[in-house]
Amino acid sequence: MSLTPEAQARQTIDHMLTASGWVLQDMKTLNPGAALGVAIREYPTDSGPADYALFVDRKPVGIIEAKSEGTILSPVEEQSGRYATSRLKWQQAGDPLRFFYESTGVETHFTDNSDPTPRSREVFSFHRPETPRDWMKQKASLRQHLRQFPALNTDGLRDCQITAITNLEKSFGEARPRALVQMATGSGKTFTAITTVYLLLKARQGQTHPVSGRYQEPRRTGVSGIHP
Repeated sequence: MSLTPEAQARQTIDHMLTASGWVLQDMKTLNPGAALGVAIREYPTDSGPADYALFVDRKPVGIIEAKSEGTILSPVEEQSGRYATSRLKWQQAGDPLRFFYESTGVETHFTDNSDPTPRSREVFSFHRPETPRDWMKQKASLRQHLRQFPALNTDGLRDCQITAITNLEKSFGEARPRALVQMATGSGKTFTAITTVYLLLKARQGQTHPVSGRYQEPRRTGVSGIHP
């Protein structure tokens, strides 16, 4: 018997979840405490069953909305967001679930609902259970941290470098990834741009000089505890 396109997608998603360390369950075998991370298929909510509900340390942290291959995932975000803010069966009312995914098994989008302006981004696969567990312990998400850079130490920097770094940080804070680096094919700018961003981040952590790239002792506390 041939599978429907969505059933095929779910089969692939099952494999992806297992490879990422999640224990898969159906409602009839419900046991959120069976492992650190448990993904439960067709979990009931007051907005209808979510394709997968993700539990970490027995607590619901996110959902996955499965779609057939070829589906444009951006419009699906509203549906998964609705499930994330719904009341889950047997769970006390509380804050909306923090993490939600949309996936076809080929393409997967992820949203951290604690971001200042939540917006999906494409990921290679599902995060391991340890990752949302660690993120839940942090006071702020990546995009919150990227709005809170400490003052830039401009010692040894030229005016054009200060401008470039300042504009990069503005783009980070406004969640405008396409504005971060302007790349030109065949001119060598791609390598230079990537190197600049890498050294900027290292400099912000006090590990390298932003110009020479050499290691140096930390000058101050930079951005820490951030996640991709």
